[in-house]
Amino acid sequence: MVESKITSLQNAKIKQVVALQQKSAERRKQGVFVVEGLRELLHCQKAGYQMETLFVCPSIMGSSSLPQAMNDVTTYEVTPDVYEKMAYRGGTEGVMALVQSRCLQLKDLKLPEHPLLMVLESVEKPGNLGAILRSADAAGADAVIVCDPLTDLYNPNLIRSSIGAIFSVPCVACSSEECINFLKAKGIHILTAQLQDSKLYYDTDMTQGTAIVMGTESTGLTQVWRKAADAHIRIPMLGQLDSLNVSVSAAILLYEAIRQRMRINEKQIPF
Repeated sequence: MVESKITSLQNAKIKQVVALQQKSAERRKQGVFVVEGLRELLHCQKAGYQMETLFVCPSIMGSSSLPQAMNDVTTYEVTPDVYEKMAYRGGTEGVMALVQSRCLQLKDLKLPEHPLLMVLESVEKPGNLGAILRSADAAGADAVIVCDPLTDLYNPNLIRSSIGAIFSVPCVACSSEECINFLKAKGIHILTAQLQDSKLYYDTDMTQGTAIVMGTESTGLTQVWRKAADAHIRIPMLGQLDSLNVSVSAAILLYEAIRQRMRINEKQIPF
């Protein structure tokens, strides 16, 4: 139900949205974040996130309409210039929402017998993390664990690049020490992606409980992870460069795990 129409750029609610878009400290303090776009909002709602407020711009939405399930959310109509002020990106169909944050912890993860996890140490670019979440969703990974994060999980760039996968894939932020202790306690094998002292990824068993661990593109993994690893793996580099984008590497390794698991289970690989 539309409460009222907002036409002023100085409206307190508009200033709140802008602050949340720009500052991670505000997102942590208020316990809410901003989601733009109908597709992302549908993924968000399907995952059970609680929407606090909707903002719609009818002239941008055109013939699009909100799903029936969103009718109970407090809604404000805004003018195009107000929407442009709030929006972090273009092409979001004239709809955005304030959504309550979740703080998922390692103990909250519900893992199958042989889980497949993607672990990222200090990945600094929200766009890379969003792309990895998309690959994790596509590969059916059981969770993504972000260790010693340099960006918060509700960064607008991350939400945009994940196109909603941040909501569909369980995602936990924690320290490397906490993650290593968790994986060891669960008997999950730790495979670290690194060039040094490693073997080719397709010669490594990924059919049991597996955590694929990746670091930053610039410095790779720290020694704490290299020492904790059960095996070191690498992707062959046949050109003149010695690294791939971390999101590309993650996709390659995740799908190798899927290939091995489908083969051992005598299932036809659907690609």
